Amino acid sequence: MKLLLIDQRHGQSRSLELKGWLRALLSLCLLGTPVGLGYFGYQLAAGQNDDSLVFNQQSAENWQKELALQALQLEQLRSASEQELDALTLKLAKLQARLSRLDALGERVAGLANIDSFDAVATSSYLAGGLEIGIASGTPDEFAGSNLLASISELEELINERQQQLGNIEGLLIDQRAIEDGFVAGRPIENAWIASPFGRRPDPITGKSSFHSGIDLTTGKAGAQISSVAGGVVTWAGPRSGYGLMVEVNHGNGFTTRYAHSQELFVEVGDVVSRDDKLALVGSTGRSTGPHVHFEVYKNGRVVDPASYIRRTIR
Repeated sequence: MKLLLIDQRHGQSRSLELKGWLRALLSLCLLGTPVGLGYFGYQLAAGQNDDSLVFNQQSAENWQKELALQALQLEQLRSASEQELDALTLKLAKLQARLSRLDALGERVAGLANIDSFDAVATSSYLAGGLEIGIASGTPDEFAGSNLLASISELEELINERQQQLGNIEGLLIDQRAIEDGFVAGRPIENAWIASPFGRRPDPITGKSSFHSGIDLTTGKAGAQISSVAGGVVTWAGPRSGYGLMVEVNHGNGFTTRYAHSQELFVEVGDVVSRDDKLALVGSTGRSTGPHVHFEVYKNGRVVDPASYIRRTIR
């Protein structure tokens, strides 16, 4: 093998003949360089592929962990939502039960008071509607959370309305009881007869004609209970000229009653009494000829015949 060497600067050329081991070495260098470069390139590419593979595996593992965490969070959220839905459903059932009790109580109270002001028809139709279906079927999932909240809101409003209605009925009952309690009617002692009527009569002591301002009621003996014929306030309790031991009760609305000739008193001035409360015992104190109660009724300051009030019935 010959190598031709040319010197461009001086224009001269030389030839070099390669023999033996020198030629073999040059051939090996010329042939081995491409092979070495190819191998180096292969190794470099293989290394890059390995790094990429490791990177992709790590990314996949990270994504798997992230997905597992999100799945756990979703499960926790679903469990919390179910618990909240169950709580709302239970609250709805309790509100319905409370409303039913209020309606039953309202109907009973209104019936006892003869007051036709409690709207039971609207309540019954409401309870027969869709709200009871979910509770009865025991399937809370039939309701969306928003529907449950809306139903609870409606029930709370209805309960407030029923409570207000019951409050109004209570007020009417109080007024009605006050009116009835202050309504003068009946006898101050039971099983008694009229010994002396209202009006002019011969005086039992002097025998002269005189005006009798009340009615004398007696059972024929002392000790019978004297009761108030209406509710009111005691304005007199003690001795009074001609009356003996006397009790006077102001009933309001212009009415006052007196119970005279008592043997013993059980009330004091300022006491509040109700109808049929015990005031005294029948006696014969004061200007009296025997055990009886002298019963007077005043209306707007003027004495009136008690007979009409004795025959009167409680409204």
